[in-house]
Amino acid sequence: MGERLTTGEICSRSVTIAFGETPLDGAARLMRDNHVGCLVVVDEVAGKRIVVGVLTDRDIVTAVVAPGLDAAALRVEDVMTTDLVTAREDDSLIDLVRTMRRKGVRRIPVVGGQGELIGVVTLDDVLDILSQEFSLLVGAIDSEGKRERQMRP
Repeated sequence: MGERLTTGEICSRSVTIAFGETPLDGAARLMRDNHVGCLVVVDEVAGKRIVVGVLTDRDIVTAVVAPGLDAAALRVEDVMTTDLVTAREDDSLIDLVRTMRRKGVRRIPVVGGQGELIGVVTLDDVLDILSQEFSLLVGAIDSEGKRERQMRP
């Protein structure tokens, strides 16, 4: 049919990462310093960064701050989500949106064939792409009207 957007084409390849043993308060500072709400947690295996979890600002609030725990006494692996939702580089945009909806997530690490980190895609990335597509549709509607006026003044 034509152009098919893939997850690999829209994901950000610049990912802020952490390791399981990273102190949680350090991870929170890393989020603040990099202006992100999510860290992809990785292990180094044979020179590759393998995705093992995700830590979000919401994880910190709900699992640490709300119950009054000491963030300085915890590590990322104590709080991170290990029930991973990932996408593959060649997944279509539609497959990605369906996964986000089905799993109830806003951010998804993008992985290669061996589970290695490729990037991360967010709901904001998807909305940006879709807004561009809607703009193209609006342009098509506008062009149709102009064409009609030219052909039948």
